[in-house]
Amino acid sequence: IIDWIPYGFKVKYAPFNLGSTHEYLQGYYYLQSIAPMLPSLILNPIPGDIVIDMCAAPGGKATHLAQIMNNKGNLILIERNLKRIAALETNLLRMGITNSTIINDDAANLHKINIKADKILLDAPCTGEGLIRQDPTRKRSKQLKDINKMSNIQRKLLESGLNSLNTGGNLLYSTCSIAPEENEIVVNEVLNSFPDYRICELPHRYGDNGLTEVYGKSLRTDLKYSQRLYPHIHDTIGFYLCLIKKFK
Repeated sequence: IIDWIPYGFKVKYAPFNLGSTHEYLQGYYYLQSIAPMLPSLILNPIPGDIVIDMCAAPGGKATHLAQIMNNKGNLILIERNLKRIAALETNLLRMGITNSTIINDDAANLHKINIKADKILLDAPCTGEGLIRQDPTRKRSKQLKDINKMSNIQRKLLESGLNSLNTGGNLLYSTCSIAPEENEIVVNEVLNSFPDYRICELPHRYGDNGLTEVYGKSLRTDLKYSQRLYPHIHDTIGFYLCLIKKFK
């Protein structure tokens, strides 16, 4: 059992493919790394909430959100890539999710939907540096231009999400990258334009504190409340987590 989630289990050995069992096909469990279980758990929506998952496919976090909401409330799933929606629909059907609506659009256009949410999950597209243990080629395949491209996308998405929050609402920003340019620097730059928002302390110490100084430059001090997970320290994929609250 994983310490901070009573229904999460580490698979130490599997004599057969766990993705082809009857139990899996009937939606009794979902297979994923440890770190990606955290965003939905930290966001912790209640059944009556309006919740948006801004980059929803293939559905691991979306189905987890629905479970936490007891399959009640409104779960709005945004996915810009039409080809990935099939996998999202399959997982929603397999897991018995009935409180969700899928929207095929770029989450940077959330203002078009004109919905204010209580909880927003932004597991942002990234370079995937944190997957280096599973895919060692990522150590050399990603260049600074790739990081810059993704950080521009991440900033636009984060701004869009923050603008769609109800007062008192929370947005959880996460990536499977360990690059500060995709994490602390993105949050720091965006929040400079959002004075009514603050970074909140996470409910548990899952990893190391977020960085408040990068390349000799000081960042906002509340970034220490965000957390980073490293493959060689925390035995999961590299991951970043930051919980942001709208106060006014």
